[in-house]
Amino acid sequence: MNGAGRALVSWSSGKDSAWALEAIRREGRFEIAGLLTTVTDSYRRVAMHGVREEVLEAQAARARLPLVKVGIPASCVNAVYERAMAEALDRARREGITHVVFGDLFLEDVRRYREERFAASGVTPVFPLWGRDTRRLALEMLDAGLEATVVSLDPQRLPASFAGRPFDRRFLGDLPAGVDACGENGEFHTCVTAGPMFDAPVVVLPGEVVRRDGFVFADLIPGSPSAAA
Repeated sequence: MNGAGRALVSWSSGKDSAWALEAIRREGRFEIAGLLTTVTDSYRRVAMHGVREEVLEAQAARARLPLVKVGIPASCVNAVYERAMAEALDRARREGITHVVFGDLFLEDVRRYREERFAASGVTPVFPLWGRDTRRLALEMLDAGLEATVVSLDPQRLPASFAGRPFDRRFLGDLPAGVDACGENGEFHTCVTAGPMFDAPVVVLPGEVVRRDGFVFADLIPGSPSAAA
């Protein structure tokens, strides 16, 4: 580290946040102090992605980083989310955190929202993947050994049959026209189970696929190396 500060990585469990962690580690600008994740209290799952808390904890262990969980209620309104996140950032700042790393790619309104919300926090957002061509970025991830599964999708943007599929070259080739290769417009979300950001794969088994709140979710069940074999 060159003294630029201590950072948390905003961790969704998916490929973009995982690759943001890898990118910021390669840069070496910051001491990475942990993964910051929003968890829905009643479900014990990662918000939006629907990934089980046990899988999330396994990811953090494989990334060799502490996990900072921010609990929110189901059907969380924005004001409640913002209050929970502001409290988490205040605690982080008091513990010496200077930056939070995001995997955002090109949505200007999302970046502007983050920058506005962070302005008074004393913590600075960082966007190491910003402006990258998303198809090239997806292929770069795959070439580096990243493995992920599509765990949630918007059926208005992508057929439900894509839920539970591996994020691989075949998946990219099958995407309908107009669907972003990284799902940056909310078409789909993933859960990463292997890659250079982990010291070993996270073992999961496929679970059921369900529709809930207008989205399609493919469950991943924590497994063991023997189960995978």
